[in-house]
Amino acid sequence: MNIKNSLFILLTAIYSATSFANVIVDTKGVDMEKYNADMYECQQLSTQVQSNHVDSVGRDVVGSTARTAALGAAGTAIAGGHGSKGAKVGAGVGLVGGLLHHRAEAQYSEAKYQHDVDSVMKQCMVGRGYNVLN
Repeated sequence: MNIKNSLFILLTAIYSATSFANVIVDTKGVDMEKYNADMYECQQLSTQVQSNHVDSVGRDVVGSTARTAALGAAGTAIAGGHGSKGAKVGAGVGLVGGLLHHRAEAQYSEAKYQHDVDSVMKQCMVGRGYNVLN
């Protein structure tokens, strides 16, 4: 093995260790140099997966706060109270609701992205003839 191949294998191993994909391949009887090269190429392909990052938290919070403030004011006014108190309570509830909604949306988006990356990696390795175990 020459220096170029050794350097390639070292860089591939470092890249594989920092990889974000979760792929388990049975390497029994596999040429590890070819495996590392294929793994690297599949990782490069998986970087094409589009991440749908959740937009600014501000939009979720402002929209939710405004809606629940209006509902709170209307509900309090209908019940015979002062609408501004209901609006304050509604705004508080909307603020918390908006933050929780944004967090849930961001977690879902990240989980879907990771699933898509893993799927591309697995399909790529299977397509190259490897026995993917997960």
